[in-house]
Amino acid sequence: MSYPLDGYVRVRGAREHNLKDVDVDVPRNAIVAFTGVSGSGKSSLAFGTIYAEAQRRYFESVAPYARRLLQQVGAPHVDEITGLPPAVALQQRRGAPSSRSTVGTITTLSNLVRILYSRAGSYPPGAEHLAAEAFSPNTTAGACPECHGLGVTHDVAEDLLVPDPALSIRDGAIAAWPGAWQGHNLRRIVKNLGIDVDRPWRELAAKDRQWLLFTDEQPSVLIRPQDKDGGGGRDYHGTFRSARSHVHHVLASSASAAMRAKMLAFVRSTPCPVCDGTGLRVEALAVTFAGVSIAALGALPFTELVELLRSSATGDEDDVAVRISADLVARIDLLLDLGLGYLSLGRTSTTLSPGEAQRLRIATQLRSGLFGVVYVLDEPSAGLHPADAEPLLGVLDQLKAAGNSLFVVEHDLDVVRRADWVVDIGPAAGGGGGQVLWSGPVAGLEGVRESPTSDHLFGRAARFEHELRTPSAWLHLGGVTRHNLRDLSVDLPLGVLTAVTGVSGSGKSTLVSQVLAEVVRAELGQAPEPPADEDEDEDSGQPVEIGRVVGAEAFDRVVVVDQRPIGRTPRSNLATYTGLFDAVRKLFAATPEARQRGYGVGRFSFNVAGGRCETCDGEGFVSVELLFLPGTYGPCPTCHGARYNAETLEVTYRDLSVADVLALSVDEAAALLDGAAAGITRSLEALRDVGLGYLRLGQPATELSGGEAQRIKLATELQRARRGHALYLLDEPTAGLHPADIDLLLRQLHGLVDAGSTVVLVEHDLPTIATADWLVDLGPGGGDAGGRVVATGTPYDVAAAGVGATAPYLARRLGLAPH
Repeated sequence: MSYPLDGYVRVRGAREHNLKDVDVDVPRNAIVAFTGVSGSGKSSLAFGTIYAEAQRRYFESVAPYARRLLQQVGAPHVDEITGLPPAVALQQRRGAPSSRSTVGTITTLSNLVRILYSRAGSYPPGAEHLAAEAFSPNTTAGACPECHGLGVTHDVAEDLLVPDPALSIRDGAIAAWPGAWQGHNLRRIVKNLGIDVDRPWRELAAKDRQWLLFTDEQPSVLIRPQDKDGGGGRDYHGTFRSARSHVHHVLASSASAAMRAKMLAFVRSTPCPVCDGTGLRVEALAVTFAGVSIAALGALPFTELVELLRSSATGDEDDVAVRISADLVARIDLLLDLGLGYLSLGRTSTTLSPGEAQRLRIATQLRSGLFGVVYVLDEPSAGLHPADAEPLLGVLDQLKAAGNSLFVVEHDLDVVRRADWVVDIGPAAGGGGGQVLWSGPVAGLEGVRESPTSDHLFGRAARFEHELRTPSAWLHLGGVTRHNLRDLSVDLPLGVLTAVTGVSGSGKSTLVSQVLAEVVRAELGQAPEPPADEDEDEDSGQPVEIGRVVGAEAFDRVVVVDQRPIGRTPRSNLATYTGLFDAVRKLFAATPEARQRGYGVGRFSFNVAGGRCETCDGEGFVSVELLFLPGTYGPCPTCHGARYNAETLEVTYRDLSVADVLALSVDEAAALLDGAAAGITRSLEALRDVGLGYLRLGQPATELSGGEAQRIKLATELQRARRGHALYLLDEPTAGLHPADIDLLLRQLHGLVDAGSTVVLVEHDLPTIATADWLVDLGPGGGDAGGRVVATGTPYDVAAAGVGATAPYLARRLGLAPH
């Protein structure tokens, strides 16, 4: 393909992050792949420079007052960019900030459905016509008054408040009540109210049990010295508070995260009894279209929904039902083409993988009909089975054919091969990257020998290999039911590395990250891991239905290494999460200067008053409010971003202040702090072993990708002394990784197995799958069409058998079938 001279986006002097004064010309009206190892600078060029500049220019064209309503990106560090059209970014984002966000709201399909029910629905006789907003649980007009549109109610339950009814109140039957003096006080009050605190709970009168647990009354009772255990003291009036009142009081007022977590154990979420979990008013639920309510329609998988609507999509084009149904059918057909037929309109976005959410946004853009736009995509193939990636590439071709440009940050070599042009950044990560190694047609990259991408793309790189291991034992799960897993039985080998494969939505994450984790935790007597936040998948708290478990006693511990953030604020960073910063602060506290000044370890924490900068409270930046312009953030005028006060920064270790150490990359710290302390050396080696040498020690958690967060968790685990037989569970650990970084990761994972542990990972990357000792392939499809074991065995056995969606792709990878 040839490109006219004026058909390029021309970048001059790009210096964003680690980019080293980059000059590059990128063709428009083409699919351009930005490649390079993790941390090489490809996202800094595609998103941090090209997209950021397009957004900056757009914002400059908007009225100053309107700009306050927009989330702005900073101006990139670049001399000049010419030939730049308007840009749209489609980035990987895990979940949404609210469980009120659904597949329907992401795709805007819910708007059409609400209009359909409002204008063309069948109303009960005598019912009043409802506006479209009355069919949304997110509006005052439509939300159920009991649950406020959430569909669930949260309240305490007797079986949680009193887990052992054989105990008496004195022995602690009401587990939700406080301990220490408060607990003694409540027992004295109850005793003075005439309720026997020494009888087993189950033998108390039902009305007394209900009152103790649920009353809103707070009677004041006189407590005399003789009422106290051991007597003594003075009279006082004690105020009674029921178990439910105590739980609600702590949740509403306590600043202690530990206390709140303890009280949440007594709360159960249940479907709202008024709206039956739909979140809608009964008036809206009474309206039907094609014989179903809007709630029932929202629960249908797209494969069924599109068939229900097709019958209404033909006829008079002026008919409202026909026009809206036809539009819905066209939009949903596109989602089916992208392999998302198993999703439903009502599926909450917090339960979507980043890949699913991005494909939904891509489909929405395709229907928007924009022309002449640059779409900047962040690894669109991430989290996709090869069978799902093929239709995605077809959609990208459609966007290009419509007159748009696609700039794709990508690691999947099959996607790179399909690109018209490749911009390879490297050769290494962090300070060792930031240079354009090649910009041109894909074939030309073969001659760039210093490029790791070239080595892997053209077969020069030696991939990780090992000999198949023999299982030491087996874990049998029988009758597993959760989500789309229905009465599933599976045997998993121990002492080996197992890859769980299958198309998107087939049930892989449910089996590994939920069922397997909870089964082994239960065997070890551990509590289930709480959600990362209150909006996370509300289904994950449901108990797993298991018929039979055999072999779980073989494990001493279970380690779940997922892609959830390591923290939700900039105060959490790489060094604090791994524990590395504790050792660094001890180093500084042990220096002669610190001892002379009387500085302890706490002095070198930016979270503690004394050592931190008090102007910014240790944040390193301050909020700047601007009249007629949106608020922004700038470096702290006192510490200039260092986070510490001047006195603390005067203490140095090897000529470095504590702020200087936080600014070091892992690789730089390994060279400068070599031998400083065993804990520091061990942490830095573990981080480098998983390919994170380019990250800064003080890199805020909010700046880390899901893949980086997962590898930080793995490195944190690797630096610990290994003991016993551990079960490691990983969900797509290769997501966001260059093939060269995947090799590093595989050596660590297989090293865990060689050390006596069992590793089970959810995976789509074929080279990684090929290194597994055992495969469990789920499917055959996604959603209700999945949830079954379709093939098991060694990678070679599964590929040779040809059963399941993974087999043909794996066969080509192993050379059993032609490419």
